[in-house]
Amino acid sequence: MSDDPEKKYWYNLRTGEVEFGLVSPSVDRAGPFDTADEAARAPEVMRARSRAWAEEEAREDGWSQTGSGRADQ
Repeated sequence: MSDDPEKKYWYNLRTGEVEFGLVSPSVDRAGPFDTADEAARAPEVMRARSRAWAEEEAREDGWSQTGSGRADQ
């Protein structure tokens, strides 16, 4: 598909709707996505990425998910 943002799908963070093209202000958009289905999954993808980044940061800071507080265990 084209790299033109006018020809991509976006997820509107304010309304929760999928939009085609640059309909809403940039502050309200997540994307771009090649398909409407991908755009509709934006909240799920953003949660997963946020969780992964938080876990990575915790590992880098020496925190463990096991509850011991030590990353070397």
